[in-house]
Amino acid sequence: MNVGTLTHMAFERPAPDLNKLVAAWEEWEKGAESPGRTLANLKTAGLADVLAQLKSSGWTPSSPTA
Repeated sequence: MNVGTLTHMAFERPAPDLNKLVAAWEEWEKGAESPGRTLANLKTAGLADVLAQLKSSGWTPSSPTA
């Protein structure tokens, strides 16, 4: 196998999966997942991309209603 060939392969990240993000967060809130596993799940589901898109769109959070 030619190692040089592997360095030129493009990897296209999948689109963020909001369902997976919500599921990972809910598992964390229930105490069913450790912090490290939760962060890994959020990362692989695309949280960084979602946050970047929200920031670039100028979105600001609203105050939570009780």
